[in-house]
Amino acid sequence: MAISQTVAEVKEPCSLPMLSVDMENKENGSAGVKNSMENGRPPDPADWAVMDVVNYFRMAGFEEQASAFQEQEIDGKSLLLMTRNDVLTGLQLKLGPALKIYEYHVKPLQTKHLKHNSS
Repeated sequence: MAISQTVAEVKEPCSLPMLSVDMENKENGSAGVKNSMENGRPPDPADWAVMDVVNYFRMAGFEEQASAFQEQEIDGKSLLLMTRNDVLTGLQLKLGPALKIYEYHVKPLQTKHLKHNSS
């Protein structure tokens, strides 16, 4: 008698290129946005301006929800400080997209940021 095993397919939470800011052109939270990879890794989200955050979520397929980040002026540092409750209630998003945004984008960005900066 054979026991069949199922293996859950693990998907990478985000395989989109992250955005970096051109620090020399940064004024009032807007920045020259460019796709770049540093040593094959995305740049630190803590350096993102508000529009970098907005564009990240637009590229991730959350066009409608991205405007909430702009309205609330969420930059990279703020994004990394957001709790699950902040995303679910503070941005006034529909529950489904808010859960996906937190679980598949905000939380992994926070984890990656912590790992990168604690090394």
